[in-house]
Amino acid sequence: MSKRFFVWSGFLLAGLSPAFAAHPFFCTDSAGNKVAVVSADGKIEWEFACQHPQDCWVLRDGHLLFCHTHGAMEKTREGRTIWEYTAAPDTEVHSCQPLPDGNVLIVENGPCRLIEVDRMGNIAKEIKLTPPPATVKVHDQFRGVRKTMDGHYFVSRKGEHVVEELAGDGKTLRRIPVPGDVHMALRLPNGHLLLALGEGHKVQELDADLKVVWELGENDLPGNPLRLMTGFQRLPGGSTIYCNYLGHGHIGEQPQFFELDATGKLVWAFADHAHFKTVNQIQVLDVPGDPSHGEIFR
Repeated sequence: MSKRFFVWSGFLLAGLSPAFAAHPFFCTDSAGNKVAVVSADGKIEWEFACQHPQDCWVLRDGHLLFCHTHGAMEKTREGRTIWEYTAAPDTEVHSCQPLPDGNVLIVENGPCRLIEVDRMGNIAKEIKLTPPPATVKVHDQFRGVRKTMDGHYFVSRKGEHVVEELAGDGKTLRRIPVPGDVHMALRLPNGHLLLALGEGHKVQELDADLKVVWELGENDLPGNPLRLMTGFQRLPGGSTIYCNYLGHGHIGEQPQFFELDATGKLVWAFADHAHFKTVNQIQVLDVPGDPSHGEIFR
């Protein structure tokens, strides 16, 4: 039986004002068409306009890697572009990940493929993905993809409500049905899978046998119903930050993301509706680790 998380703090999440973040962070605002770095006191320190950014990383050298509808790029806080990949027309990019060899993993909706792009912009590796059924629109084909340190890929097949695990050569190892249009699937160090289940209105953690260890349900947080769960970051102490995408009619209604500790108690929440619409992915800046070597869990 799954363990549900409840928050009994009595804190009225919907009434947060002004915005305050316990961590500095880098985030994507898909509906706001920008990425931004925000200080611990909630002030925007850097931002860049791009169309519907979905995924983002702070690299070990402080550079900012992110993807948007038309590709992916790496920039400095001074605004210099270090690296850029531009996708072909009629292609959507919704996930990126820095890899140990310096390449960047990208998933392309439309062509239905994973590519690893080197720092010269060349495709170093390509894995063709099985196209979803014709009823799944290009926009809904795929979301988050993560490559593990042992070379496997976990692909969020959003429109099919399936997480697919691939071997390094692209062979399908398993297809895991999930209760929602999955936006992110991450294999944790203990072998569990952490899932953000989109309009399934929940987050789940599955053990090695794919049994639900716990889940955060739609109405488990008083005053803060789960809308469209898109991203997360598991922190070293066991807390998890959850991104609650507020599009589809809920912009401005409640916090854009929040942190719960391992017992489900609210640690902090962020709501800045003057500057952000929908925060769908986040990386906090005060957690050490090299994301290209799997040391940041998101």
